[in-house]
Amino acid sequence: MLKVKANEQKIKIGKYADTYRYVMAPELYATLNQNKVIKEAALRSGISKGVMQAAWDAAGEVIKAWATEGHSVAIPGLGSMRFGLRAKSVATANEVKAGLIRSRRIIFTPTTDLKEELADTAIQITCYDRNGNEVKRVTSADEGIVEDNDNVNDNVNNGGNGNDNDNGNGNDNPNQGGEDED
Repeated sequence: MLKVKANEQKIKIGKYADTYRYVMAPELYATLNQNKVIKEAALRSGISKGVMQAAWDAAGEVIKAWATEGHSVAIPGLGSMRFGLRAKSVATANEVKAGLIRSRRIIFTPTTDLKEELADTAIQITCYDRNGNEVKRVTSADEGIVEDNDNVNDNVNNGGNGNDNDNGNGNDNPNQGGEDED
């Protein structure tokens, strides 16, 4: 089950500026230690931990080398990753220079199977008011419908943020590559 938190926050920009809205974000757990991942993969595959470690290291080096050469690199069972960037746009070719690049990024594109698995995973959403108090908890049964299973307070603003991708920062798609216009 995936856990999501919905925190009541004051929105600073956009059409909801200066209002409080519930903004959802995934509740992240601790990063799994690489040794734990390798140990589990070795156990599931029947390959020794040493062989799995060597394969893991080699795959990581190949992915890093090819991605930094500009290739989109397939990661079996997961998707592909590629180099991306954010840069200012300019009116003429004479103005183009490396200094226009704001950031270099890695863009991950999941496989259809991984997207479907994620879509089929149950979700639990916990709502917190602006004081950090839990005010509502809902879970999905998962046909994508979120059901109220533990209504902590019947008089709570149960709204979302009104926009699936907007977290109040005005960036509708933070994973999109390409250019930003000023």
